Amino acid sequence: MTSIAKPIATHPRLKTNSLGLTIRDYEGGMSTLCAGCGHDSVTAAIVQAAWELALPPHRAAKMSGIGCSSKTTAYFMKQSHGFNSVHGRMPSVASGAAAANRGLNVIGISGDGDSLSIGLGQLTHAIRRNTNMLYVIENNGVYGLTKGQFSASADIGSKLKKGETNEQPPIDPVLLALSVGATFVGRSFSGDKQQLVPILKAAISHRGLALVDVISPCVTFNNHEGSTKSYQYTRDHDVAAVEADYIPVCDPIEITGLGAQSSNGHADSLRVVQLHDGGTVRLRSTSPDYDPTDRASAHQHISACQRRGEIATGLLFVDSGSRSLHDVLRTSSTPLVDLRHEDLCPGSAALDSLMKRFR
Repeated sequence: MTSIAKPIATHPRLKTNSLGLTIRDYEGGMSTLCAGCGHDSVTAAIVQAAWELALPPHRAAKMSGIGCSSKTTAYFMKQSHGFNSVHGRMPSVASGAAAANRGLNVIGISGDGDSLSIGLGQLTHAIRRNTNMLYVIENNGVYGLTKGQFSASADIGSKLKKGETNEQPPIDPVLLALSVGATFVGRSFSGDKQQLVPILKAAISHRGLALVDVISPCVTFNNHEGSTKSYQYTRDHDVAAVEADYIPVCDPIEITGLGAQSSNGHADSLRVVQLHDGGTVRLRSTSPDYDPTDRASAHQHISACQRRGEIATGLLFVDSGSRSLHDVLRTSSTPLVDLRHEDLCPGSAALDSLMKRFR
């Protein structure tokens, strides 16, 4: 994928992370998407999250399928390797990369067309396997590369720019993910970087598949009155389920209370969820009935928001005690590329013994 080159000049006093890298080191090529595209805001959030986490760029693998979303991988972490797979097949490629090298930070970028239509089966099996990866769906409700037809995430009653109204029920990726056993589910809005960046940081640090659905308006085909995936509609109907903040384990921060009084006079309940790598996610519920560690509660909340025409955002569900793909398959702790030939090819006797199990 080719892109316009960015100037390499940086300010000498630009802040660096623990690796000595500036945020510019996590950028990629110049975007060729439409001006104002929500996907570029998602890119900026990924850049910010990766820089704050001090991810080693050479240890990241960027994966995508086909669609406007697939271009995103060219726009962040220019030192990292990326791969554009066949339409809808990104999860398989990402799963293979993760299984072969558990030291990689796999970042998969997809779209509502790439994941909820042709790639629906791929997505559900990646969730079922709990592949170690961040899975971002840039959700705009249309097929932007083929002139804005409705996608599988378009809401009933949503209108196209030319006036056509969608009459088919949508697939909600967060409800789907909860239903098939996802261990980390979040949703945000490309126009809300303050919410999106902490969610991405927590998702990257999660051991297993972390699905983050991002409402990312298409300014060319789906940002008009009547669209339920426009900037204005999302801002007007955004309901944050929790106030989330990611705290790396190295920070000496202690929680001593349950939080301050909220604007409605009720004390916000604070839950601290320990992640597998030792990091912590703080969750402050906006409703006393909402529990972000309870799958049924999360499903009920999201469904209730849907019935009211609202969009539930925030870290909607997290299971910090799940088994990942590596735990289930007992994959090698050493990347396959670094294993000796003797380890990879144990000889004909070992093969004969293995084959007897299948006879």
